[in-house]
Amino acid sequence: MNYQELKKNSESIASTARIEVLALDELAYKLFHKSYSPHHIYREAMLQCMAAEAGINVPKIHGVIEVDDRLAIVSDYIEGDTVAELMDEFPAKKDKYLALLADTQLDLLSRTVNDVRKLTYCIGQDIDALTQLDEVKRYELETLLASMPDHDKLCHGNFGPENVMIDGMDRVFILDWNAAAKGNAGADMAKTYLKLTLTSTEDAEKYIRLLCEKTGYDRQYIYEWVPLMAASCLNEKGFSEKEKEALLTWIE
Repeated sequence: MNYQELKKNSESIASTARIEVLALDELAYKLFHKSYSPHHIYREAMLQCMAAEAGINVPKIHGVIEVDDRLAIVSDYIEGDTVAELMDEFPAKKDKYLALLADTQLDLLSRTVNDVRKLTYCIGQDIDALTQLDEVKRYELETLLASMPDHDKLCHGNFGPENVMIDGMDRVFILDWNAAAKGNAGADMAKTYLKLTLTSTEDAEKYIRLLCEKTGYDRQYIYEWVPLMAASCLNEKGFSEKEKEALLTWIE
């Protein structure tokens, strides 16, 4: 497929330095920068298919195609609003959307998977690659990680209001599965909690309270994962330098 032709005939949905999402004929084309490895792109498509097989509502994958010198994941285009957009547009309904977010995440975490990488392995790789932390702090984090209970729950890895969409029929879809893995539900909850704290501490505290009320968990069960997930986030390109400074405080 020719990029210029696709660009001319489609609607731009999202664009960053690393990806571009275009919509055409009820399909979404997620184009990756040519620096992305094919392995990364095919794995993301596979993980989204895995989520669908586990019973999660995700946009149906139609394949991976070449667009000039780039690869693109082609999936159903879901027309709607993300929970993040709805929370901004209707602040009076924020508690309702936080509750929906919690129910959606808990439903996801009720599924178990086998043929996928372990979340603890991913976190360990992230910690090992950190240059912002000295050797002693990395050792402390690795020791903490080794002590944590390891489960086989389906974890999204980057669950937040920007990755949950509601379409015109009030159906809920979960997007962006590139960080999915199997692991402990507390780790996935801690990642969401951290993401929320970067925009609103009040929302983050409401969210963790909702999770604990709905599951019976003690919040310490989730808090124990916070420094590990903060460390795992430090090398992610989606966080600003200011946000990474905030993440460092959670590690300390």
